[in-house]
Amino acid sequence: MAESRLITAEGVKQLRAELRRLETEERAKVVAQIKTAREWGDLKENSEYHAAKNAQSHLETRILRLREKLLNAEVVEAGVASDGTARLGATVTFEDERGGQAQSVRLVASHEANPSAGTLSIESPIGAALNGSGVGHVVEVKTPKGVRRLRITAVS
Repeated sequence: MAESRLITAEGVKQLRAELRRLETEERAKVVAQIKTAREWGDLKENSEYHAAKNAQSHLETRILRLREKLLNAEVVEAGVASDGTARLGATVTFEDERGGQAQSVRLVASHEANPSAGTLSIESPIGAALNGSGVGHVVEVKTPKGVRRLRITAVS
């Protein structure tokens, strides 16, 4: 099973909310744009019409992808495994052995990731290294600046 199918209940809730917004508000906006552009005349040379149809195509593609993701999603219980190791939904605190800088991140599915908000995809290099590791473990991650050694200090 691919990691990208794994999702937390919170992630499913976010996807459903986005899908609902796209199917209602965003669809209505695009339909209104197309209607307005049609009223301007010749559709062959109407750039506003073509832009609105292009936006509609992108919107419908996004809606289909969200539906597919929800259909194929495998919801997992978020948090710490029974053996104390991190898994999807867990918050992991670690120190970079090179600089000693402590950092905490929450491991999430790829579509939920936002590193600036402290969430990291379990498919990213660091997220993959932290996933399945526990307190006291040292994981190595290859980065463009070289190999980083991260010592895990807490999992919750």
